[in-house]
Amino acid sequence: MFAIRLVRDPGQPTRVVLVDAAGTPLGGDDEVAAWCRTTDDPGRAGAVEVLPRPLRTPAKVLIVGLGDGDYRAAGAGAVAAVPGDEEIQIVVPDGTTEAQVRDLAEGAWFAGYRFREAPVGPRTAAVDLVTTHDGYAAALDEARAVAEAVWLARDLTNMPSSTKNPAWFAGQVVASAATRPGLEVIVREPEQLAEEGFGAILAVGGASATPPRLVEVRWAPPGAVRHVVLVGKGITFDTGGISIKTRDGMKLMKKDMGGAASVIAATLAAADLDLPVRVTALVPLAENAVGADAYRPGDVITHYDGTTSESTNSDAEGRLVLADALGYAVSRLDPDVVIDLATLTGANAVALGKGMAAMYTHDDDLAAALLTAGEDAGEGMWRMPLPDDYVEYLRSDIADRHSSPAQGGGSVVAALYLREFLGDKVDNWAHFDMSAPSWSDRTEGDLVKGATGWGVRTLVRYLQALATDGDE
Repeated sequence: MFAIRLVRDPGQPTRVVLVDAAGTPLGGDDEVAAWCRTTDDPGRAGAVEVLPRPLRTPAKVLIVGLGDGDYRAAGAGAVAAVPGDEEIQIVVPDGTTEAQVRDLAEGAWFAGYRFREAPVGPRTAAVDLVTTHDGYAAALDEARAVAEAVWLARDLTNMPSSTKNPAWFAGQVVASAATRPGLEVIVREPEQLAEEGFGAILAVGGASATPPRLVEVRWAPPGAVRHVVLVGKGITFDTGGISIKTRDGMKLMKKDMGGAASVIAATLAAADLDLPVRVTALVPLAENAVGADAYRPGDVITHYDGTTSESTNSDAEGRLVLADALGYAVSRLDPDVVIDLATLTGANAVALGKGMAAMYTHDDDLAAALLTAGEDAGEGMWRMPLPDDYVEYLRSDIADRHSSPAQGGGSVVAALYLREFLGDKVDNWAHFDMSAPSWSDRTEGDLVKGATGWGVRTLVRYLQALATDGDE
């Protein structure tokens, strides 16, 4: 990652001046104020105006809007407006809070991301924050930890599936965790999955040349009194199996492990921030391929918890592997809270559009905490219903439940199916169907075209809030 530094004295690089919604420079600047009076809406969040100064130093000033105080958008706008090899200096006015500096730095780092395998690499030149205040170092460290986690989640999700198979993903997790003291990683390979009864993970990954894995990452700091289990869908590529997708339907299926990437990255960030919350990440990894060993429509699959599912659509595989992981979490890990993230259904985008995840939970307090975390992190979500009337759709004549009923309400019914595996933790569970916001079709704001790493920021903010609550 490129450096963001705190400096006291401005130098020669391009200067960035922040202006409020009315176009008034924070900290005062008569030249910038006069320029803003000649332009339309200079204070819109993330908007950038260039003030040329050809005979002076610096030769230009970037005027970046804050809107109603969106420092993350301002940081992203400033970085996106200049080439990656050009240093800039952002003037941080007196009175700027630590949270605002954190958001400013996060936005800059998010917008400066480029996929590590891309021909054009990420930003290389530093961004300096010009300030006379000495109290921003911790805010910058926090922003860096979150940004590194988001970059990792984006890298994992952007990686082509010709490289990214279950074994590769597991190796990336092991390597990343090895650099962070206090993390433990357990990788269950096919033999162990069979011995322990993870029947759905084995069924979904059965036709792939690379067998499935279940990766468990544990962060258990001394004195932690709450245990949060994060579960992420990890389908490294989804053909749909025998219920095969169309060509267009497969184009972005390298992103079908976006939930797994986000929960792993958030757990690593918890370790980097030394959060006093116990976190366990579970990622069932499988490639849903077509072949002689593929599971079939109409098969009955036995899960980790001993119950069975009839599946008449092999393209509804994500909920199957999640069910095994959820059953394991409830029976073996004694969690206080279970949160799962999954690129689960196209119905997510139909209901809420491209920029928002669907959230399901029975717990009003948990919903409020996650909504607050998402708003603070800049990630959109909307709480959806869990109507008991729809449970009827899950009934099967030959198994305990039907995993892929044909009725409407696809995202809702998928959430109800997952709920079946929560046991006595059903009231301490939240599910995010985040297929739509996991990918951006264009570069805009703090998102770069491609994988977004959706969920990392929200989960970290949520875990930070839990840590703070524990101190009170």
